[in-house]
Amino acid sequence: VSTIPISKKRKSGGLSSTSSNHGSQVTLFLHLDKTELCRFSGAKIYPGRGIRFVRSDSQVFLFVNSKCKRYFHNRLKPSKLTWTAMYRKQHKKDIAAETVKKRRRTTKKPYSRSIVGATLEVIQKRRAEKPEVRDAAREAALREIKERIKKTKDEKKAKKAEVTAKTQKASKGVPRGGAPKGAKLGGGGGKR
Repeated sequence: VSTIPISKKRKSGGLSSTSSNHGSQVTLFLHLDKTELCRFSGAKIYPGRGIRFVRSDSQVFLFVNSKCKRYFHNRLKPSKLTWTAMYRKQHKKDIAAETVKKRRRTTKKPYSRSIVGATLEVIQKRRAEKPEVRDAAREAALREIKERIKKTKDEKKAKKAEVTAKTQKASKGVPRGGAPKGAKLGGGGGKR
């Protein structure tokens, strides 16, 4: 009498255990799989449990039990049933269990350092100076900018005057009316 293995031993990612039972060899495969969530109740579905429903558009739905499947097909809203995860989340039931400690951000202490275009001494001097001095410097800078703008406007006006004078000289030679126009076409014109 020869022993025939019931299932061949395979290498797999799962745990395997072999036990001999009166000459026959039995290999058990414990397939370690991840837990999934029920699409209706939000409960955990452990491997080997639950009902899988595939819709005609190839979308897969997992349910913990036939109750969840039945409610889903009867188009009940999980947010209306008090025992579902969605209801509990909406009505803030499990807050105490799910509170996560907020990380305290370490506040950076302000320290001064030089910036491109200004050394540390210049920055500290600016900080130390009085607001009156700062205001006076600002007003002086504004005055200078206004004068510069005024100067450019005056230059533009002078150029414009030159150009208009040249065009007037050129247009004096040409008669003003031009050629006689003739009768207007197009009917009576005016309102209808």
